[in-house]
Amino acid sequence: MSTFCILSTRCFLRQVFPGLPAAMHRHYSLDVSAPLLRTESYIDGRWIPAASVFPVLDPATGKEIARVSDCGPAEAKQAVDAAYKAFHSWKQYTAKERSVLLRKWFDLVTLHKQDLAKLITFESGKPLQESLGEIAYSASFLEWFSEEARRVYGDIVPSPAKDRKILLLKQPTGVASIITPVLLRMAADTVKKASMELGGHAPFIVFDSADVDKAVGGAMGSKFRNSGQTCVCSNRFLVQSGIHDRFMEKLGQAMDAELRLGHGSEPDTTQGPLINSRAADKVAHQISDAVSRGAKVLKGGKRLEGSFMEPTLLADVTTDMLCTKEETFGPLLPVIRFNTEEEALAIANASNVGLAGYMYSQDVSQMWRVAEALEVGIVGVNEGLLSTPEATFGGVKQSGLGREGSKYGIDEYLEVKYMCFGGLKP
Repeated sequence: MSTFCILSTRCFLRQVFPGLPAAMHRHYSLDVSAPLLRTESYIDGRWIPAASVFPVLDPATGKEIARVSDCGPAEAKQAVDAAYKAFHSWKQYTAKERSVLLRKWFDLVTLHKQDLAKLITFESGKPLQESLGEIAYSASFLEWFSEEARRVYGDIVPSPAKDRKILLLKQPTGVASIITPVLLRMAADTVKKASMELGGHAPFIVFDSADVDKAVGGAMGSKFRNSGQTCVCSNRFLVQSGIHDRFMEKLGQAMDAELRLGHGSEPDTTQGPLINSRAADKVAHQISDAVSRGAKVLKGGKRLEGSFMEPTLLADVTTDMLCTKEETFGPLLPVIRFNTEEEALAIANASNVGLAGYMYSQDVSQMWRVAEALEVGIVGVNEGLLSTPEATFGGVKQSGLGREGSKYGIDEYLEVKYMCFGGLKP
């Protein structure tokens, strides 16, 4: 089981961020129950210190929240060794026993969702309501797999020979570690099984037949959730000529009405800071590149102090601009005008990654054609928010390997053993 190193201290906002609400200049403190505030590493059932620490900063204020263990190869090896030792007894547990334990984990996460959400908000900057949503979404996978743990079925295969029985048995792979630096090349040396979830660069296509209001709502949810910092956030918006101007007008109105910059703990905040200053710098660089190549800033566009970035709407975007070539991971919405379905698909598929893709249309034939033609692992048809534990999550091309969620997600952690019983009397 994985653990979290997350903590807190009082934070004071002393900088003035131009363009931000007055609430940003208040005093912000993180009040979380002590058992959830940990600065050490959880290894072999104990909280232990590491040789060094690193600071965790509130990205909204730049102030240090706490210092946590900076784990290295030695601590990683200790954790894997401890997990491997535990695996010898854990693999003897029945499916029901495993299910009960996972369900208990789900119940505990749900019980402490308020405190866990506060920790996420102060560490990442996202609004508290989004953090609560993240907790609920994360817990839903524990709930799903607590149920799915009892349904890891094998197969009995009809044998071509009368004196044989063929069984296909599913067994756990063993210790699984979660490491964020992208590591496939290193895993190959020892033939490690790897499941990788990498970046997106999601296209969001709006066709002339689309319901404009629904398309705008989908764009708002898909682009500005967590200030554009999710791997399935839409990155390239393609709008057909016949609907382009109406879409842009209504989208601009929605941005004015619905988006509010601020500290994530403020109830009215919808857009917190980006995770750090480098992330904001990247968005600002993409905007300046686009403007230098002819794009027009219709909303926002300003790099604010700290790691805040104004939600930005760009028009007259072309495929030679950085924002259409690389994933943004920020609140930048660039719109490309297109004329034909073939043109839209060519632009959408001109990428070496393919995690999520979105399309809005009321033409049923077009829905099927485009959904099947998009080179991505996840497609939203008239829907901007897709993720659920009941469905697969994963991409194609260089967006990763394997799938999370659904009945297929558990297969990433299983090996199939073929057992042939011979010499049986027919």
